[in-house]
Amino acid sequence: MTAKAAPIIVIKKNAAHAGHHGGAWKVAYADFVTAMMALFIVLWLMSQSEQVKKAVAGYFNDPRGTGSLMGTTLSGTGAASPSSLSDADRQRLEQMKEKLEKEIQSKKELQKLAKQIEITITPEGLRIELVEDKNGTFYQSGSARLSSSGQDLLVLLATELKTLPNDLLIEGHTDATQYSTDASYTNWELSADRANSARRLLQQNGIRSDQVTQVRGYADQLLRVKNNPYDPSNRRITILVKNQGDAPLPQLAHVRVEGAGPGSANPGVGAKK
Repeated sequence: MTAKAAPIIVIKKNAAHAGHHGGAWKVAYADFVTAMMALFIVLWLMSQSEQVKKAVAGYFNDPRGTGSLMGTTLSGTGAASPSSLSDADRQRLEQMKEKLEKEIQSKKELQKLAKQIEITITPEGLRIELVEDKNGTFYQSGSARLSSSGQDLLVLLATELKTLPNDLLIEGHTDATQYSTDASYTNWELSADRANSARRLLQQNGIRSDQVTQVRGYADQLLRVKNNPYDPSNRRITILVKNQGDAPLPQLAHVRVEGAGPGSANPGVGAKK
């Protein structure tokens, strides 16, 4: 009896029609859509006002919004968005800002300092920053002693700010340069001493003893120019005129502004970063 040959079994597999493409196209398409979205966001930002740009930058620098709890933004610019202010608060601060700027411009000896005086509106109030240049405009290098220009400006500010009911907060900042080899006197002490010397001169010229509620020294921890810790503009004194809510705004000395409103203020006297 002859054995039968085993049957030959042929198995055919039908490949999926698009199997040779795989899913790589989905990844490529997702990358393309993401890149286009990023491009449109950049184009949108480029067309926005400086205020919007600063607000977006402030969010990425401090997404939890804790900068205002410290009296300054974490970026050290003091340029937080005033969007949280009521219309009445913003109008009062705009009026105060315009009056101070006009008074500074009216003083011939202070006009040359205009680029180093930055006045901005923040949710906490009106921020006045005295920003140093490489020559040490307001303070002598490595010292808490005020220069003649610094004294003139603070006397002018005292003349105006003493008429307000608002509390004041004063901050001192340095750059990363260590001005002393003495371990007991560092940039922490220097920044605090500079803020205190500003406080003393303000109070000698009319600021009430209870008007200054806080004096702070930050050393080089809140830089204006983060990518250059040694930039002279990181050295600065900040005076925050704290927002008083619905407190009436008295007329500041010397200057009268007619028809001032939320949009009537001139652009700030800005210090370049």
